[in-house]
Amino acid sequence: MGRGHTPFGYRIENGKAVVCEEEAAQIRKLYERYLNGLSLVATAADAGLTMKHTSVKCIMQNPHLLGDDFYPAIIVQETYDAFEAERKRREKALGRDKRAKRPIEARPAPTSFRMREALSVNDDPYKQAEYIYSLIESED
Repeated sequence: MGRGHTPFGYRIENGKAVVCEEEAAQIRKLYERYLNGLSLVATAADAGLTMKHTSVKCIMQNPHLLGDDFYPAIIVQETYDAFEAERKRREKALGRDKRAKRPIEARPAPTSFRMREALSVNDDPYKQAEYIYSLIESED
């Protein structure tokens, strides 16, 4: 089953985010190994994860790991800051800090749509949702 929008290291129980201790241990290991000199991919492998560079970086740059109103903390600010400093140091050493960054184009979010009438009902909520989404004809 997919994770949806729940970040790695957490699970939802009774509507609240709780730390998934097994994944949290892997996350802490990611930071430890990276700060000890391993690459992102090697760090992930050492933590028992099979991931590409960008996936590991995405996990490690997730601010929820520091804790907020919904998510409990998995790492401390000092660890996060040390990771970011080391990541930027390596980026500069490899000459990747001078890459041109494309500006993000701001577009208004669509606020309306049209859809055909639903003519059937499915007992499986996922299939029903897929069917209902298929009825959308256009978004403005």
